[in-house]
Amino acid sequence: MLRRDLLATMAGLGTATVLGTVPAPLAAEEAKIPTIAGPDPATKTPSFKAPPGSVDTHTHIFGPASTYPFSPTRPYTPPDASLEMFRALHAKIGVERAVIVNATVHGADNRVVTDAIAQSNGNYKGVANINAAMSDADLAALGKAGICACRFAFLRRLGGVGDMKVFRTLVDRVAAIGWHVDIYLEAGTIQEFVPILKALPVTYVIDHMGTISAAKGIDDAEFKALLDLQAGDDRCWVKITGPERASAGAPFHDAVPFARKLIDNAPDRVIWGTDWPHPNVKIMPNDGDLVDLIPLYAPDAAVQRKLLVSNPERLFKFEPRS
Repeated sequence: MLRRDLLATMAGLGTATVLGTVPAPLAAEEAKIPTIAGPDPATKTPSFKAPPGSVDTHTHIFGPASTYPFSPTRPYTPPDASLEMFRALHAKIGVERAVIVNATVHGADNRVVTDAIAQSNGNYKGVANINAAMSDADLAALGKAGICACRFAFLRRLGGVGDMKVFRTLVDRVAAIGWHVDIYLEAGTIQEFVPILKALPVTYVIDHMGTISAAKGIDDAEFKALLDLQAGDDRCWVKITGPERASAGAPFHDAVPFARKLIDNAPDRVIWGTDWPHPNVKIMPNDGDLVDLIPLYAPDAAVQRKLLVSNPERLFKFEPRS
Protein backbone atom coordinates (compact mmCIF):
# COMPACT_ATOMS: atom_id res chain seq x y z
CA MET A 1 0.00 0.00 0.00
CA LEU A 2 0.96 3.62 -0.42
CA ARG A 3 3.37 2.54 -3.15
CA ARG A 4 6.57 3.43 -1.33
CA ASP A 5 6.41 6.91 -2.87
CA LEU A 6 3.59 7.76 -0.46
CA LEU A 7 6.25 7.97 2.24
CA ALA A 8 8.06 11.21 2.83
CA THR A 9 11.39 9.46 2.43
CA MET A 10 10.63 9.05 -1.29
CA ALA A 11 10.31 12.79 -1.91
CA GLY A 12 13.80 13.02 -3.43
CA LEU A 13 13.06 10.25 -5.91
CA GLY A 14 9.82 11.96 -6.81
CA THR A 15 11.73 15.09 -7.78
CA ALA A 16 14.06 13.08 -9.98
CA THR A 17 11.08 11.46 -11.69
CA VAL A 18 9.37 14.77 -12.44
CA LEU A 19 12.53 16.20 -13.92
CA GLY A 20 13.13 13.12 -16.02
CA THR A 21 16.52 12.40 -14.41
CA VAL A 22 17.40 9.00 -12.99
CA PRO A 23 20.22 8.60 -10.45
CA ALA A 24 22.86 6.10 -11.65
CA PRO A 25 22.14 3.38 -9.05
CA LEU A 26 18.46 3.51 -9.95
CA ALA A 27 19.19 3.22 -13.66
CA ALA A 28 20.66 -0.22 -12.99
CA GLU A 29 17.57 -1.17 -10.99
CA GLU A 30 15.30 -0.02 -13.82
CA ALA A 31 16.81 -2.65 -16.08
CA LYS A 32 15.32 -5.30 -13.77
CA ILE A 33 11.77 -3.93 -13.92
CA PRO A 34 9.43 -6.29 -15.81
CA THR A 35 7.68 -5.09 -18.95
CA ILE A 36 3.96 -5.78 -19.31
CA ALA A 37 1.74 -6.24 -22.36
CA GLY A 38 -0.28 -3.46 -23.95
CA PRO A 39 -4.01 -3.49 -24.72
CA ASP A 40 -5.72 -5.30 -27.58
CA PRO A 41 -5.30 -2.81 -30.47
CA ALA A 42 -8.27 -4.14 -32.46
CA THR A 43 -11.08 -2.75 -30.32
CA LYS A 44 -14.45 -4.14 -31.35
CA THR A 45 -17.50 -1.95 -31.84
CA PRO A 46 -19.82 -3.14 -29.07
CA SER A 47 -23.39 -4.14 -29.73
CA PHE A 48 -24.54 -2.34 -26.58
CA LYS A 49 -25.00 1.39 -27.06
CA ALA A 50 -24.03 3.29 -23.94
CA PRO A 51 -26.44 6.09 -22.98
CA PRO A 52 -25.40 9.70 -23.73
CA GLY A 53 -23.04 11.09 -21.12
CA SER A 54 -21.68 7.69 -20.08
CA VAL A 55 -18.48 7.73 -18.01
CA ASP A 56 -15.65 5.22 -18.03
CA THR A 57 -14.61 5.71 -14.39
CA HIS A 58 -11.41 3.65 -14.34
CA THR A 59 -8.83 4.22 -17.05
CA HIS A 60 -5.12 4.97 -17.26
CA ILE A 61 -2.82 6.87 -19.58
CA PHE A 62 0.81 5.73 -19.78
CA GLY A 63 3.28 8.20 -21.20
CA PRO A 64 4.53 8.79 -23.75
CA ALA A 65 7.55 8.24 -21.53
CA SER A 66 9.48 10.89 -23.45
CA THR A 67 7.01 13.51 -22.15
CA TYR A 68 5.82 11.91 -18.92
CA PRO A 69 8.74 9.87 -17.56
CA PHE A 70 8.04 6.71 -15.63
CA SER A 71 9.10 6.56 -12.00
CA PRO A 72 12.48 4.83 -11.53
CA THR A 73 10.94 2.91 -8.62
CA ARG A 74 7.91 1.66 -10.58
CA PRO A 75 6.93 -2.02 -10.18
CA TYR A 76 6.48 -2.59 -13.94
CA THR A 77 7.05 -0.89 -17.29
CA PRO A 78 4.07 -0.56 -19.64
CA PRO A 79 4.15 0.29 -23.32
CA ASP A 80 2.96 3.82 -24.01
CA ALA A 81 -0.83 4.17 -23.92
CA SER A 82 -1.18 7.78 -24.97
CA LEU A 83 -3.97 10.32 -24.82
CA GLU A 84 -4.54 9.83 -28.56
CA MET A 85 -5.00 6.08 -28.06
CA PHE A 86 -7.25 6.81 -25.06
CA ARG A 87 -9.51 9.04 -27.14
CA ALA A 88 -9.66 6.52 -29.98
CA LEU A 89 -10.67 3.78 -27.54
CA HIS A 90 -13.60 5.78 -26.18
CA ALA A 91 -14.74 6.87 -29.62
CA LYS A 92 -14.85 3.21 -30.66
CA ILE A 93 -16.84 1.99 -27.63
CA GLY A 94 -19.20 4.98 -27.57
CA VAL A 95 -18.27 6.49 -24.20
CA GLU A 96 -18.09 10.29 -23.93
CA ARG A 97 -16.49 10.95 -20.54
CA ALA A 98 -13.81 9.36 -18.41
CA VAL A 99 -11.96 9.33 -15.10
CA ILE A 100 -8.20 8.90 -15.43
CA VAL A 101 -6.59 7.06 -12.52
CA ASN A 102 -2.89 7.82 -12.24
CA ALA A 103 -1.05 4.53 -12.10
CA THR A 104 1.95 3.57 -10.00
CA VAL A 105 4.30 3.83 -12.97
CA HIS A 106 4.12 7.62 -12.89
CA GLY A 107 4.71 7.85 -9.15
CA ALA A 108 3.53 11.12 -7.63
CA ASP A 109 3.87 13.01 -10.92
CA ASN A 110 0.23 13.57 -11.90
CA ARG A 111 0.81 15.67 -15.04
CA VAL A 112 -0.19 12.84 -17.38
CA VAL A 113 -3.66 13.09 -15.82
CA THR A 114 -4.00 16.84 -15.34
CA ASP A 115 -2.74 17.63 -18.83
CA ALA A 116 -5.36 15.31 -20.34
CA ILE A 117 -8.09 16.86 -18.20
CA ALA A 118 -7.06 20.33 -19.38
CA GLN A 119 -7.67 19.26 -23.00
CA SER A 120 -11.01 17.52 -22.38
CA ASN A 121 -13.52 20.39 -22.32
CA GLY A 122 -14.85 19.15 -18.99
CA ASN A 123 -15.18 15.52 -20.08
CA TYR A 124 -12.39 14.09 -17.92
CA LYS A 125 -11.76 13.98 -14.18
CA GLY A 126 -8.83 12.42 -12.34
CA VAL A 127 -7.66 10.31 -9.43
CA ALA A 128 -4.16 11.24 -8.24
CA ASN A 129 -1.21 9.62 -6.56
CA ILE A 130 -0.17 11.67 -3.56
CA ASN A 131 2.46 11.43 -0.85
CA ALA A 132 3.23 12.90 2.54
CA ALA A 133 5.70 15.39 1.08
CA MET A 134 2.95 17.24 -0.78
CA SER A 135 1.77 20.49 0.75
CA ASP A 136 -1.82 21.64 1.14
CA ALA A 137 -1.13 24.04 -1.75
CA ASP A 138 -0.03 21.08 -3.91
CA LEU A 139 -3.29 19.26 -3.19
CA ALA A 140 -5.33 22.41 -3.83
CA ALA A 141 -3.63 22.83 -7.21
CA LEU A 142 -4.50 19.24 -8.12
CA GLY A 143 -8.11 19.87 -7.15
CA LYS A 144 -8.22 22.97 -9.33
CA ALA A 145 -6.84 20.88 -12.20
CA GLY A 146 -9.74 18.40 -12.03
CA ILE A 147 -8.57 15.84 -9.48
CA CYS A 148 -11.43 14.54 -7.31
CA ALA A 149 -9.76 11.71 -5.39
CA CYS A 150 -6.55 9.88 -4.61
CA ARG A 151 -5.74 6.19 -4.79
CA PHE A 152 -4.21 3.76 -2.31
CA ALA A 153 -3.15 0.32 -3.52
CA PHE A 154 -2.78 -2.30 -0.80
CA LEU A 155 -1.08 -4.82 -3.09
CA ARG A 156 2.18 -6.66 -2.49
CA ARG A 157 3.20 -6.32 -6.14
CA LEU A 158 2.78 -2.53 -5.88
CA GLY A 159 4.83 -2.15 -2.73
CA GLY A 160 2.85 -3.91 -0.02
CA VAL A 161 1.21 -2.44 3.06
CA GLY A 162 3.10 0.60 4.26
CA ASP A 163 2.73 3.04 7.14
CA MET A 164 -0.93 3.10 8.12
CA LYS A 165 -0.45 6.32 10.09
CA VAL A 166 0.69 8.02 6.88
CA PHE A 167 -2.33 6.56 5.10
CA ARG A 168 -4.76 7.90 7.70
CA THR A 169 -3.11 11.32 7.77
CA LEU A 170 -3.40 11.60 4.01
CA VAL A 171 -7.03 10.48 4.09
CA ASP A 172 -7.84 13.15 6.67
CA ARG A 173 -6.17 15.78 4.51
CA VAL A 174 -8.08 14.89 1.34
CA ALA A 175 -11.34 14.57 3.25
CA ALA A 176 -10.90 18.18 4.30
CA ILE A 177 -10.85 19.32 0.66
CA GLY A 178 -13.81 17.23 -0.46
CA TRP A 179 -12.06 14.37 -2.22
CA HIS A 180 -12.94 10.70 -1.92
CA VAL A 181 -10.41 7.86 -1.82
CA ASP A 182 -9.97 4.95 -4.18
CA ILE A 183 -9.00 1.63 -2.56
CA TYR A 184 -7.33 -1.27 -4.37
CA LEU A 185 -7.27 -4.36 -2.15
CA GLU A 186 -5.27 -7.54 -2.35
CA ALA A 187 -7.48 -10.53 -3.14
CA GLY A 188 -8.72 -12.20 0.02
CA THR A 189 -8.29 -9.20 2.33
CA ILE A 190 -11.73 -7.59 2.37
CA GLN A 191 -12.68 -8.93 5.78
CA GLU A 192 -9.56 -7.60 7.47
CA PHE A 193 -10.05 -4.17 5.88
CA VAL A 194 -13.72 -3.77 6.82
CA PRO A 195 -13.03 -2.04 10.18
CA ILE A 196 -10.35 0.17 8.60
CA LEU A 197 -12.70 1.29 5.83
CA LYS A 198 -15.65 1.85 8.13
CA ALA A 199 -13.51 4.17 10.26
CA LEU A 200 -12.59 6.44 7.35
CA PRO A 201 -14.02 9.98 7.48
CA VAL A 202 -14.66 10.06 3.75
CA THR A 203 -16.39 8.35 0.85
CA TYR A 204 -14.32 5.42 -0.43
CA VAL A 205 -14.51 3.45 -3.68
CA ILE A 206 -13.40 -0.18 -3.86
CA ASP A 207 -11.67 -1.06 -7.12
CA HIS A 208 -12.35 -4.07 -9.33
CA MET A 209 -15.31 -5.50 -7.38
CA GLY A 210 -13.04 -6.08 -4.40
CA THR A 211 -10.67 -8.27 -6.49
CA ILE A 212 -13.00 -11.23 -6.07
CA SER A 213 -12.34 -14.61 -7.67
CA ALA A 214 -15.24 -16.01 -9.65
CA ALA A 215 -13.93 -19.52 -9.04
CA LYS A 216 -14.75 -19.18 -5.32
CA GLY A 217 -18.45 -18.74 -6.04
CA ILE A 218 -21.08 -16.23 -5.06
CA ASP A 219 -21.21 -17.56 -1.47
CA ASP A 220 -17.53 -16.92 -0.78
CA ALA A 221 -17.01 -15.32 2.64
CA GLU A 222 -14.92 -12.48 1.19
CA PHE A 223 -17.60 -11.57 -1.33
CA LYS A 224 -20.30 -11.72 1.33
CA ALA A 225 -18.20 -9.36 3.47
CA LEU A 226 -18.02 -6.94 0.54
CA LEU A 227 -21.78 -7.08 0.05
CA ASP A 228 -22.38 -6.45 3.75
CA LEU A 229 -19.98 -3.51 3.75
CA GLN A 230 -21.56 -2.06 0.62
CA ALA A 231 -25.08 -2.38 1.99
CA GLY A 232 -24.25 -1.21 5.50
CA ASP A 233 -22.05 1.82 4.85
CA ASP A 234 -23.44 4.56 2.63
CA ARG A 235 -19.91 5.92 2.08
CA CYS A 236 -18.90 2.67 0.35
CA TRP A 237 -18.96 2.60 -3.45
CA VAL A 238 -17.83 -0.27 -5.68
CA LYS A 239 -16.37 -0.17 -9.18
CA ILE A 240 -17.80 -2.72 -11.58
CA THR A 241 -14.46 -3.23 -13.28
CA GLY A 242 -11.96 -6.01 -13.85
CA PRO A 243 -14.09 -8.99 -14.89
CA GLU A 244 -10.98 -10.28 -16.66
CA ARG A 245 -9.16 -10.18 -13.30
CA ALA A 246 -11.88 -12.20 -11.58
CA SER A 247 -12.68 -14.63 -14.36
CA ALA A 248 -11.33 -18.00 -15.44
CA GLY A 249 -11.36 -16.78 -19.04
CA ALA A 250 -13.08 -14.93 -21.87
CA PRO A 251 -15.89 -14.00 -22.40
CA PHE A 252 -15.81 -13.47 -18.57
CA HIS A 253 -19.41 -14.51 -18.04
CA ASP A 254 -18.47 -16.22 -14.78
CA ALA A 255 -17.88 -12.72 -13.31
CA VAL A 256 -21.35 -11.47 -14.30
CA PRO A 257 -23.27 -12.82 -11.24
CA PHE A 258 -20.87 -10.97 -8.92
CA ALA A 259 -21.27 -7.69 -10.78
CA ARG A 260 -25.03 -8.08 -10.91
CA LYS A 261 -25.22 -8.82 -7.19
CA LEU A 262 -23.20 -5.71 -6.35
CA ILE A 263 -25.36 -3.54 -8.60
CA ASP A 264 -28.60 -4.92 -7.15
CA ASN A 265 -27.20 -4.50 -3.63
CA ALA A 266 -26.60 -0.73 -3.90
CA PRO A 267 -27.61 0.60 -7.33
CA ASP A 268 -26.93 4.22 -6.33
CA ARG A 269 -23.30 3.52 -5.31
CA VAL A 270 -21.85 1.53 -8.20
CA ILE A 271 -19.85 2.81 -11.17
CA TRP A 272 -18.40 1.14 -14.25
CA GLY A 273 -15.06 1.30 -16.04
CA THR A 274 -12.89 -0.50 -18.58
CA ASP A 275 -9.52 -0.40 -16.74
CA TRP A 276 -7.92 0.32 -20.13
CA PRO A 277 -5.09 -0.41 -20.98
CA HIS A 278 -5.44 -3.30 -18.51
CA PRO A 279 -2.08 -3.40 -16.71
CA ASN A 280 -0.94 -6.69 -15.20
CA VAL A 281 -3.79 -8.90 -16.39
CA LYS A 282 -3.38 -12.59 -17.19
CA ILE A 283 -6.05 -12.47 -19.91
CA MET A 284 -6.08 -9.34 -22.10
CA PRO A 285 -9.70 -8.39 -22.85
CA ASN A 286 -11.13 -6.56 -25.81
CA ASP A 287 -12.82 -3.40 -24.58
CA GLY A 288 -15.73 -3.82 -26.95
CA ASP A 289 -16.48 -7.15 -25.29
CA LEU A 290 -16.33 -5.50 -21.86
CA VAL A 291 -18.95 -2.97 -22.91
CA ASP A 292 -21.20 -5.79 -24.10
CA LEU A 293 -21.18 -7.23 -20.56
CA ILE A 294 -23.02 -4.14 -19.24
CA PRO A 295 -26.56 -5.28 -20.15
CA LEU A 296 -25.78 -8.62 -18.50
CA TYR A 297 -24.81 -6.79 -15.32
CA ALA A 298 -27.77 -4.41 -15.45
CA PRO A 299 -30.58 -5.43 -17.83
CA ASP A 300 -32.79 -2.49 -16.83
CA ALA A 301 -32.17 0.74 -18.77
CA ALA A 302 -32.76 2.92 -15.71
CA VAL A 303 -30.13 1.02 -13.74
CA GLN A 304 -27.74 1.19 -16.70
CA ARG A 305 -28.08 4.96 -16.64
CA LYS A 306 -27.30 5.06 -12.92
CA LEU A 307 -24.24 2.87 -13.40
CA LEU A 308 -22.90 4.78 -16.40
CA VAL A 309 -24.16 8.35 -16.06
CA SER A 310 -25.86 9.65 -12.93
CA ASN A 311 -23.77 7.83 -10.30
CA PRO A 312 -20.39 8.92 -11.71
CA GLU A 313 -21.72 12.44 -12.24
CA ARG A 314 -22.54 12.63 -8.55
CA LEU A 315 -19.32 11.06 -7.28
CA PHE A 316 -16.87 12.86 -9.57
CA LYS A 317 -18.81 16.15 -9.80
CA PHE A 318 -19.28 16.11 -13.55
CA GLU A 319 -21.73 18.58 -15.05
CA PRO A 320 -25.06 16.67 -15.14
CA ARG A 321 -26.43 15.61 -18.51
CA SER A 322 -30.18 15.73 -19.00
